[in-house]
Amino acid sequence: MNFNIDLKNIDLKNISLEDIKAKLQKVDKKVWIKIGISFGAVIFFLIIFYGVLNPIVNKKKAQLNDMNKKQEQTQNYIKKIKSANKKIKKMTPEYEQYSTLFHTRAEVEGLYQTLSEYAAMNNLVISKIEKKAIKQVTQADAIGKVTKAKKKKKKKKKKKKKKKKKKVVNKVAYYKIPVDFEITGNFLGYIKFKRQLSLSQKMLNFDKESIKVVKKDSTGAIKVNGTLTIVGLADDFF
Repeated sequence: MNFNIDLKNIDLKNISLEDIKAKLQKVDKKVWIKIGISFGAVIFFLIIFYGVLNPIVNKKKAQLNDMNKKQEQTQNYIKKIKSANKKIKKMTPEYEQYSTLFHTRAEVEGLYQTLSEYAAMNNLVISKIEKKAIKQVTQADAIGKVTKAKKKKKKKKKKKKKKKKKKVVNKVAYYKIPVDFEITGNFLGYIKFKRQLSLSQKMLNFDKESIKVVKKDSTGAIKVNGTLTIVGLADDFF
Protein backbone atom coordinates (compact mmCIF):
# COMPACT_ATOMS: atom_id res chain seq x y z
CA MET A 1 0.00 0.00 0.00
CA ASN A 2 1.70 3.19 -1.22
CA PHE A 3 0.31 6.70 -0.60
CA ASN A 4 2.94 8.30 -2.95
CA ILE A 5 3.46 11.11 -0.42
CA ASP A 6 6.98 12.41 0.18
CA LEU A 7 6.93 12.89 3.95
CA LYS A 8 10.47 14.28 3.96
CA ASN A 9 9.44 17.35 1.95
CA ILE A 10 6.45 18.18 4.16
CA ASP A 11 6.94 21.13 6.46
CA LEU A 12 4.95 20.04 9.50
CA LYS A 13 5.21 23.46 11.13
CA ASN A 14 3.68 25.39 8.22
CA ILE A 15 1.34 22.71 6.90
CA SER A 16 -2.30 23.69 6.50
CA LEU A 17 -5.58 21.83 6.13
CA GLU A 18 -5.69 22.71 2.45
CA ASP A 19 -2.22 21.21 1.95
CA ILE A 20 -3.39 17.99 3.60
CA LYS A 21 -6.47 17.86 1.35
CA ALA A 22 -4.31 18.45 -1.69
CA LYS A 23 -1.96 15.67 -0.74
CA LEU A 24 -4.81 13.26 -0.05
CA GLN A 25 -6.47 14.06 -3.40
CA LYS A 26 -3.34 12.90 -5.13
CA VAL A 27 -3.72 9.43 -3.54
CA ASP A 28 -4.95 6.80 -5.98
CA LYS A 29 -8.56 5.57 -5.52
CA LYS A 30 -7.33 1.98 -5.45
CA VAL A 31 -5.30 2.86 -2.39
CA TRP A 32 -8.42 4.26 -0.69
CA ILE A 33 -10.27 1.06 -1.53
CA LYS A 34 -7.50 -0.99 0.01
CA ILE A 35 -7.55 1.24 3.08
CA GLY A 36 -11.31 0.84 3.32
CA ILE A 37 -11.09 -2.93 2.97
CA SER A 38 -8.34 -3.11 5.59
CA PHE A 39 -10.29 -0.88 7.96
CA GLY A 40 -13.46 -2.87 7.38
CA ALA A 41 -11.57 -6.11 8.02
CA VAL A 42 -10.31 -4.72 11.34
CA ILE A 43 -13.83 -3.61 12.32
CA PHE A 44 -15.23 -7.00 11.29
CA PHE A 45 -12.57 -8.78 13.36
CA LEU A 46 -13.34 -6.61 16.40
CA ILE A 47 -17.08 -7.30 16.03
CA ILE A 48 -16.44 -11.05 15.76
CA PHE A 49 -14.00 -11.00 18.67
CA TYR A 50 -16.06 -8.93 21.12
CA GLY A 51 -19.46 -10.14 19.91
CA VAL A 52 -18.77 -13.86 19.49
CA LEU A 53 -15.31 -14.99 20.58
CA ASN A 54 -14.94 -12.87 23.72
CA PRO A 55 -18.16 -14.17 25.39
CA ILE A 56 -17.06 -17.73 24.62
CA VAL A 57 -13.61 -17.07 26.06
CA ASN A 58 -15.13 -15.44 29.16
CA LYS A 59 -17.48 -18.38 29.59
CA LYS A 60 -14.58 -20.82 29.34
CA LYS A 61 -12.60 -18.76 31.85
CA ALA A 62 -15.56 -18.79 34.26
CA GLN A 63 -15.90 -22.55 33.84
CA LEU A 64 -12.18 -23.00 34.42
CA ASN A 65 -12.30 -20.83 37.56
CA ASP A 66 -15.31 -22.77 38.81
CA MET A 67 -13.53 -26.06 38.13
CA ASN A 68 -10.44 -24.82 39.98
CA LYS A 69 -12.58 -23.77 42.95
CA LYS A 70 -14.29 -27.17 43.01
CA GLN A 71 -10.92 -28.92 42.82
CA GLU A 72 -9.70 -26.79 45.72
CA GLN A 73 -12.85 -27.60 47.71
CA THR A 74 -12.39 -31.28 46.89
CA GLN A 75 -8.81 -31.17 48.14
CA ASN A 76 -10.00 -29.48 51.35
CA TYR A 77 -12.67 -32.15 51.83
CA ILE A 78 -10.08 -34.88 51.25
CA LYS A 79 -7.81 -33.29 53.87
CA LYS A 80 -10.73 -33.08 56.33
CA ILE A 81 -11.66 -36.72 55.66
CA LYS A 82 -8.06 -37.83 56.19
CA SER A 83 -7.90 -35.79 59.41
CA ALA A 84 -11.21 -37.30 60.58
CA ASN A 85 -9.97 -40.81 59.77
CA LYS A 86 -6.85 -40.20 61.84
CA LYS A 87 -8.99 -39.05 64.77
CA ILE A 88 -11.25 -42.08 64.39
CA LYS A 89 -8.23 -44.39 64.39
CA LYS A 90 -7.00 -42.75 67.58
CA MET A 91 -10.45 -42.93 69.18
CA THR A 92 -11.26 -46.50 68.11
CA PRO A 93 -9.01 -48.25 70.66
CA GLU A 94 -10.33 -45.96 73.41
CA TYR A 95 -13.93 -46.61 72.31
CA GLU A 96 -13.35 -50.35 72.23
CA GLN A 97 -11.77 -50.19 75.67
CA TYR A 98 -14.69 -48.32 77.25
CA SER A 99 -17.41 -50.11 75.26
CA THR A 100 -16.37 -53.40 76.87
CA LEU A 101 -17.60 -51.97 80.18
CA PHE A 102 -21.16 -51.96 78.83
CA HIS A 103 -23.40 -54.99 78.57
CA THR A 104 -24.71 -56.39 75.33
CA ARG A 105 -28.20 -57.88 75.13
CA ALA A 106 -26.78 -61.41 75.34
CA GLU A 107 -24.67 -60.48 78.37
CA VAL A 108 -27.67 -58.99 80.16
CA GLU A 109 -29.71 -62.13 79.55
CA GLY A 110 -26.77 -64.25 80.71
CA LEU A 111 -26.19 -62.08 83.77
CA TYR A 112 -29.14 -63.62 85.62
CA GLN A 113 -27.51 -67.03 85.29
CA THR A 114 -24.19 -65.53 86.42
CA LEU A 115 -25.80 -63.99 89.51
CA SER A 116 -27.31 -67.35 90.43
CA GLU A 117 -23.96 -69.11 89.98
CA TYR A 118 -22.08 -66.55 92.11
CA ALA A 119 -24.77 -66.79 94.78
CA ALA A 120 -24.58 -70.59 94.89
CA MET A 121 -20.76 -70.45 95.13
CA ASN A 122 -21.09 -68.33 98.29
CA ASN A 123 -23.99 -70.25 99.89
CA LEU A 124 -26.51 -67.53 99.06
CA VAL A 125 -30.08 -67.93 97.89
CA ILE A 126 -31.57 -65.48 95.40
CA SER A 127 -35.28 -65.35 96.10
CA LYS A 128 -36.02 -62.44 93.77
CA ILE A 129 -34.64 -61.07 90.50
CA GLU A 130 -36.95 -58.60 88.77
CA LYS A 131 -35.96 -56.38 85.86
CA LYS A 132 -37.55 -52.93 85.97
CA ALA A 133 -38.29 -50.38 83.25
CA ILE A 134 -35.25 -49.52 81.18
CA LYS A 135 -34.08 -45.92 81.49
CA GLN A 136 -32.27 -44.18 78.66
CA VAL A 137 -29.45 -41.73 79.30
CA THR A 138 -28.95 -39.14 76.56
CA GLN A 139 -25.64 -37.69 75.48
CA ALA A 140 -26.72 -34.38 76.99
CA ASP A 141 -27.28 -36.06 80.35
CA ALA A 142 -24.02 -37.99 80.09
CA ILE A 143 -21.97 -34.83 79.58
CA GLY A 144 -24.13 -32.76 81.91
CA LYS A 145 -21.46 -32.36 84.54
CA VAL A 146 -18.91 -31.13 82.03
CA THR A 147 -21.41 -28.70 80.54
CA LYS A 148 -22.31 -27.27 83.95
CA ALA A 149 -18.64 -26.75 84.77
CA LYS A 150 -18.10 -24.87 81.51
CA LYS A 151 -21.14 -22.66 82.16
CA LYS A 152 -19.78 -21.68 85.57
CA LYS A 153 -16.48 -20.62 84.00
CA LYS A 154 -18.31 -18.55 81.38
CA LYS A 155 -20.33 -16.75 84.06
CA LYS A 156 -17.15 -15.80 85.91
CA LYS A 157 -15.62 -14.28 82.77
CA LYS A 158 -18.77 -12.14 82.15
CA LYS A 159 -18.46 -11.87 78.40
CA LYS A 160 -20.25 -8.93 76.76
CA LYS A 161 -21.17 -10.74 73.59
CA LYS A 162 -23.84 -13.36 73.95
CA LYS A 163 -23.04 -16.54 72.10
CA LYS A 164 -25.78 -18.59 70.49
CA LYS A 165 -26.46 -21.78 72.36
CA LYS A 166 -25.61 -24.88 70.40
CA LYS A 167 -28.46 -27.32 70.03
CA VAL A 168 -27.60 -30.67 71.59
CA VAL A 169 -29.08 -33.64 69.81
CA ASN A 170 -30.55 -35.90 72.48
CA LYS A 171 -29.19 -39.16 71.16
CA VAL A 172 -29.12 -42.07 73.56
CA ALA A 173 -25.64 -42.60 75.01
CA TYR A 174 -26.48 -45.74 76.99
CA TYR A 175 -29.28 -47.51 78.88
CA LYS A 176 -29.66 -48.22 82.56
CA ILE A 177 -31.45 -51.46 83.43
CA PRO A 178 -32.51 -51.55 87.10
CA VAL A 179 -32.88 -55.01 88.64
CA ASP A 180 -34.52 -55.52 92.03
CA PHE A 181 -33.09 -58.44 93.98
CA GLU A 182 -33.48 -60.26 97.27
CA ILE A 183 -30.68 -62.45 98.61
CA THR A 184 -30.52 -64.54 101.76
CA GLY A 185 -27.35 -66.00 103.30
CA ASN A 186 -24.42 -65.11 105.54
CA PHE A 187 -22.79 -61.69 105.50
CA LEU A 188 -19.32 -62.91 104.49
CA GLY A 189 -20.77 -64.84 101.57
CA TYR A 190 -22.59 -61.71 100.41
CA ILE A 191 -19.36 -59.66 100.52
CA LYS A 192 -17.62 -62.32 98.42
CA PHE A 193 -20.58 -62.29 96.03
CA LYS A 194 -20.23 -58.53 95.47
CA ARG A 195 -16.47 -58.84 94.99
CA GLN A 196 -16.92 -61.45 92.27
CA LEU A 197 -19.30 -59.12 90.45
CA SER A 198 -16.81 -56.25 90.68
CA LEU A 199 -14.12 -58.42 89.08
CA SER A 200 -16.30 -59.00 86.01
CA GLN A 201 -15.06 -55.65 84.56
CA LYS A 202 -18.60 -54.67 83.65
CA MET A 203 -20.51 -51.63 84.84
CA LEU A 204 -22.70 -52.78 87.72
CA ASN A 205 -23.96 -50.40 90.37
CA PHE A 206 -25.63 -51.28 93.64
CA ASP A 207 -27.95 -48.27 93.80
CA LYS A 208 -30.00 -49.45 96.77
CA GLU A 209 -29.08 -51.91 99.44
CA SER A 210 -30.86 -52.85 102.64
CA ILE A 211 -29.27 -55.51 104.88
CA LYS A 212 -31.28 -57.02 107.74
CA VAL A 213 -30.54 -59.87 110.09
CA VAL A 214 -33.02 -62.70 109.82
CA LYS A 215 -34.86 -63.02 113.10
CA LYS A 216 -34.90 -66.32 114.97
CA ASP A 217 -32.04 -67.70 112.83
CA SER A 218 -29.22 -69.29 114.81
CA THR A 219 -26.78 -69.16 111.86
CA GLY A 220 -26.78 -65.35 111.75
CA ALA A 221 -28.29 -65.22 108.27
CA ILE A 222 -29.01 -61.89 106.61
CA LYS A 223 -31.55 -60.81 104.03
CA VAL A 224 -30.48 -58.22 101.47
CA ASN A 225 -32.98 -56.23 99.43
CA GLY A 226 -31.70 -53.80 96.84
CA THR A 227 -31.49 -52.56 93.29
CA LEU A 228 -28.68 -53.49 90.96
CA THR A 229 -28.26 -51.29 87.85
CA ILE A 230 -26.84 -52.77 84.66
CA VAL A 231 -25.50 -50.44 81.98
CA GLY A 232 -26.11 -51.38 78.35
CA LEU A 233 -24.51 -49.77 75.29
CA ALA A 234 -27.16 -48.15 73.09
CA ASP A 235 -25.93 -49.30 69.68
CA ASP A 236 -25.34 -52.86 70.76
CA PHE A 237 -28.00 -53.47 73.36
CA PHE A 238 -31.03 -52.11 71.48
